[in-house]
Amino acid sequence: MKLISPLKFAALCATLSISVFAAAQGDPATLARIVDQGKNHSEIVDRLHTICFDIGARLTSSPELYKGQLWALGQFKKFGCTNVHLEKWGEFPVGFDRGPNQSVRMVEPYSADMVFTTPAWSNGTKGPVRAEAIKFPASLAELKAHEADYKGKWIILPPPAGAPPVPGGPGTSSIRQVPAGGAPGGGQGGGAARRAAAAGAAGGAAGGQGAAPAQGGRRGGGGAQGAPDPAIVAELETIGIAGRIASSRNELVVTSGPAWNAVTFEKHPGTVQVTVRRSDYDHIVRNIDFGKKVVLEINVENRWFKGPVPCYNVVADIKGTEKPDEMVIVSGHFDSWNGPGSQGAQDNGVGAMTAMEAARILCAAHAKPKRTIRFILWSGEEEGIFGSTNYVKMHANELDKISAVLVDDGGGNYQGGYTILPQMKPMMEQAIDASVKAFPEFPQVLTLANGARMPRGGGSDHAPFNAAGVPGFFTKETGKLDYTFVHHTQNDRFETIIPEYLVQSGTNHAIVSYNLACAETLLPREPKATN
Repeated sequence: MKLISPLKFAALCATLSISVFAAAQGDPATLARIVDQGKNHSEIVDRLHTICFDIGARLTSSPELYKGQLWALGQFKKFGCTNVHLEKWGEFPVGFDRGPNQSVRMVEPYSADMVFTTPAWSNGTKGPVRAEAIKFPASLAELKAHEADYKGKWIILPPPAGAPPVPGGPGTSSIRQVPAGGAPGGGQGGGAARRAAAAGAAGGAAGGQGAAPAQGGRRGGGGAQGAPDPAIVAELETIGIAGRIASSRNELVVTSGPAWNAVTFEKHPGTVQVTVRRSDYDHIVRNIDFGKKVVLEINVENRWFKGPVPCYNVVADIKGTEKPDEMVIVSGHFDSWNGPGSQGAQDNGVGAMTAMEAARILCAAHAKPKRTIRFILWSGEEEGIFGSTNYVKMHANELDKISAVLVDDGGGNYQGGYTILPQMKPMMEQAIDASVKAFPEFPQVLTLANGARMPRGGGSDHAPFNAAGVPGFFTKETGKLDYTFVHHTQNDRFETIIPEYLVQSGTNHAIVSYNLACAETLLPREPKATN
């Protein structure tokens, strides 16, 4: 057998690698370098680690988001991007973040740490607050008749509508078996426990008297499911309770912040609102129902900052060589919720870092796209896709020259394709071809949209572009990650990432954006609406 020389073998390998990309819109040699950078020199996991541990969760209006945006500016400049800047899109009336002191624990009848959250833009405790926990009053009349019993207490709200009842608690078909030694934390067992539980059930039905109060506390109260009576809630706010405790529907504790535009630094009323995971809620309620005095110690350090707080998107470009006024946008929102425990890793640190990794790859590969490739890290997405919506308004005269907007905002699975219109299919098949061949273990699917329009809605930053007639693509997230487990929950952390998926996603962003930026034409669009 005739041996081939090392130099000839290297040349053959280079020729074969370039031939893989021969049908692509972009330069085949450049695509080969892009794939090499993405697969063999990836930096995406390191950057995601930085934002999770050195910056933290990034609520819009928080110092952490602004710190992250300044860091991102430095990274884009380091890569070699141009036109790197913060673009202001609006203001929030007040700033908010969470301090390091965040804890909820039961201290009586036994000690137990609890998993919890509080809404963003809501009040904290101003230090640890230890108080008895009692049930929500069954009626406004009961509350007014016994206001002193509720003053200074943690008020346990009814469970969410549709949530399963507390196992073995009053009102269920059977009383749970109490182990030898009594109910959780010791105390009453056997028949005494059953009698206490039955008393709680009767008290709930008869106006919330429940078991006999201890130290002025009312341990019975309403047991009905669903939203608490707003009139009772309003009255509780006036009597000086410690705060309100709600249950999540399951073991996932979801953070949100609906009051961001209804508060100011000077005026942000309301008592502390805590949501604990369902199993912790059950422990509280079960002990109350068994006649136990339940004491909680809660320390929630929620911090307010004077507004108005300017809000920005991070913008960076690789300028086009032939048609610099036309562009492809690669993006993901950088803001996140910031509930205790969350780092904003999956929603949407991953999406922001895939955009940054695409910029790094393209710069390192010395890509020279014909059109400009713009990278944008949005903010205000979680509160109402404000960053992208305002970008569309502010750049209305440029929309006709945007070929496509790529958005990664579905968690850390790999980018498994796009929803497209039929007229887009030939170009999109070419655009993804090099990525499909580079990552055969991660197949992609192009799904045809129903009807003649790109999908509307979707709740992420592609939606405002589609509404304006600009092709916006929410990358299909494909793989084994359970996004529900992390989405807006206490589990949105770095340790849930799947590194090989991130490598594919950053590289795919780079390949697709480069090919579309080098295509002969802009991506075909849906027909314009006629009046």
